[in-house]
Amino acid sequence: MTVTTLSDSHLNLPLYTRGKVRDVYRAGERLLIVATDRLSAFDHVLPTPVPDKGRVLTQLSAFWFDETSGVVRNHMLTADLDEITQHVPPLRDSPREALEGRIMLVEPCERIDVECVVRGYLTGSAMDEYRRTGAVAGSALPEGLRNGDRLPEPIFTPATKASSGHDENITFHVMQELVGSDLAHALRTISVSLYNRAAAHSAGSGLILADTKFEFGVREGEIVLIDEALTPDSSRYWDGALYPGSLVAFDKQYVRDYLNRIGWNHEPPAPALPADVVASTRARYLETFQRLTGHPL
Repeated sequence: MTVTTLSDSHLNLPLYTRGKVRDVYRAGERLLIVATDRLSAFDHVLPTPVPDKGRVLTQLSAFWFDETSGVVRNHMLTADLDEITQHVPPLRDSPREALEGRIMLVEPCERIDVECVVRGYLTGSAMDEYRRTGAVAGSALPEGLRNGDRLPEPIFTPATKASSGHDENITFHVMQELVGSDLAHALRTISVSLYNRAAAHSAGSGLILADTKFEFGVREGEIVLIDEALTPDSSRYWDGALYPGSLVAFDKQYVRDYLNRIGWNHEPPAPALPADVVASTRARYLETFQRLTGHPL
């Protein structure tokens, strides 16, 4: 397949919302998600797209939606272009090469405005919080843990879902106040189950799933997994063969590390990425996809 980079989509459909990475359109009573090749870091969209990134996000989410359908219902109807064009006739006039592999038809849901984060390893913002307080999201952890250490058991660390700027980590008690106790407990149970299922599969693929975040909605009174699932954008994957000696990232942490290395202050304008960083990022996303699914993109 010819590599086609898509920074912005312009379909003959009503635009529902345009996020940092995904463009969402109304398709009758359903929604059509287009995963572009935009890449965000530190809450800013970078000016340099990464070829094939949107395809990896869509196809890997589709893989995980299928793999975890026994744990929780998800919003995916189909990610097959031919099936989608049957349901959404206006797409028949759109360039096939621009859409192949990067679009998904989904059920609309009422979004729950809390991000459900599960951490199996201590790193990132959780490590920073642990150093300050000895706890993460209100959960006390053993003393003496180091960056990258495996936690005694996965922990649930929710965050508020911000429309712009940084998401804010919250305690489970605060989450209960926001969404109600029953829903909060159900989301925690589902999220940890999803993480455990995915972590076991990832380990068999030579990857460590350090942490991940899920988003959920409600449809017909039922909790539904929405947005994306267990992609290199929403998860931290490490090379299992090199752990614990080195935390080699197979996700967008590679880009974050580069941006910190060049001294960007995380304020606009976001810097462009050099060709070698783009190529290395693309290679990591493609390898993550192949390891987890067992076949190339």
